[in-house]
Amino acid sequence: MTQEQQDDFERFARSRTLAARLVQRARIVLMAAARKPDQEIAQALGIARQTAALWRGRFVEHGIAGIEKAAPRSGRPRVILPAKIDEVVSKTTRETPADATHWSTRSLAEVTGVSPSTVERIWRAHGLKPHRVKSFKLSNDPRFAEKLEDVVTLYLDPPKDSIVLSLDEKCQIQALDRSQPGLPWKKGRCGTMTRDY
Repeated sequence: MTQEQQDDFERFARSRTLAARLVQRARIVLMAAARKPDQEIAQALGIARQTAALWRGRFVEHGIAGIEKAAPRSGRPRVILPAKIDEVVSKTTRETPADATHWSTRSLAEVTGVSPSTVERIWRAHGLKPHRVKSFKLSNDPRFAEKLEDVVTLYLDPPKDSIVLSLDEKCQIQALDRSQPGLPWKKGRCGTMTRDY
């Protein structure tokens, strides 16, 4: 270990702003540089002996860069081809299924040949939420304001021992044919649709 590296590690070990894992790794390397065995380092820092050995080895092999990030994980890495990601994003934003108003993870997974969890990861990575749609339509009823005031008053100041029931016409039916096409949705903006069919 050079003097410059030792100075860096001592600064890391005293830091109150660095991530705790980096401070701990710096302490491991400093104690290893002082010729302390892994078991003694582990006892002093309250860690496993294997952890001390891991970070000592990473420093020897890669220097300071070796302790800045975790070791690569074992196992097969996820492999989703960019073309498949593009297909999922394109279908999500540009197409709708024949039997529904928007894609579900299962329905899109079936069409694209990937798992539902893969579809969900791709949507999350691209900020896509096909189930979210903004819509609002004011009534053309001339007494709308008066009726709205009555409804809001019921919620804000209900009479004693009263109950409010709300009914939504056809709430479980997806309206496939609307009076106007909605604007497509994209990352950061919900799609739009009209309320009338």
